[in-house]
Amino acid sequence: MTTPHHSRPAAASKPVRWAADTVAAMREGARLRLDYSPNSLWSVDRMIAAIRREGAPIAALETVLRGFGAYAGEVIVRGSGGEWWATGGDHWVRTPDGRLWDPVEEARRCYTADGSLRLLCRDALRGTGRH
Repeated sequence: MTTPHHSRPAAASKPVRWAADTVAAMREGARLRLDYSPNSLWSVDRMIAAIRREGAPIAALETVLRGFGAYAGEVIVRGSGGEWWATGGDHWVRTPDGRLWDPVEEARRCYTADGSLRLLCRDALRGTGRH
């Protein structure tokens, strides 16, 4: 008996890799273990706030923030059964209820103290019955 193979959409390839790279970097560099749970986004929000306090310009952090956003997106995908969508180089998460979420942009907003990946995830998972 074979098990069915569940492939992910092509739009997921980049953000899934960015998220995995972020998990590895946080484990090695910051000794922070990220487990793709909604609760782990508390730590991600705090990490972004700590980086903000250091005063680095946002342009210098684009790759880091993209990775944090992709990680949050993967938390939403895994928690909701959603999927990644991409167009024009931008990546969003579409939850089963049809809503679109932009976790990479939310990570940028988090860096400017105007967003929260934890709250984005909470809102995205609300009503899915899977969190």
